[in-house]
Amino acid sequence: MSRLRIFAETTPDAPLFDSRDGDAIAAELRKIGVTFERWQADQPIEAGAAPEAVMAAYRTDIDRLVAAHGFKTVDVVSIAPDHPQREEMRRKFLDEHFHKEDEVRFFVAGSGLFTLHVDGKVYEIECVQNDLIAVPDGTYHWFDMGPEPRFVAIRFFTEPDGWVGHFTGTDIAQRFPRYEAALRGEAN
Repeated sequence: MSRLRIFAETTPDAPLFDSRDGDAIAAELRKIGVTFERWQADQPIEAGAAPEAVMAAYRTDIDRLVAAHGFKTVDVVSIAPDHPQREEMRRKFLDEHFHKEDEVRFFVAGSGLFTLHVDGKVYEIECVQNDLIAVPDGTYHWFDMGPEPRFVAIRFFTEPDGWVGHFTGTDIAQRFPRYEAALRGEAN
């Protein structure tokens, strides 16, 4: 189940807001320009489905976003706990960074933890199956797929290098819970 916790940037152990209600999550994130939606597949998806089948199942929503935002590329990424580069892939975006285009992800299966740093607050969003999150370009954030990642996500891009992370050099991400601790509601 999706979850949003909001913290003051100085108190990673005391959430100011904590909800698993999709409408409440969307309303809070909308205040900072982040889109959060729940999608349903147009057709069933089988385990191990090819990327083309995954995209076909969500074609209506994909086409809507592409038309509204001008995305040039849409792909599917799938990470499993036995992926040989899972540790390297996890570390890649664990530190605070931003992108020069919106980061838009739809979770077809599994989950991941997006954490945003906006106006002195930290927004910790656990995204699960059927969640779409759109983080505006320039928003400081980090992403944690956990030590045993398991997710399939549809990604949307405007530019080929727009997904490249530009790191801030701060240590704020280390002061907040990693995915496995956040699931248990623990502080770092």
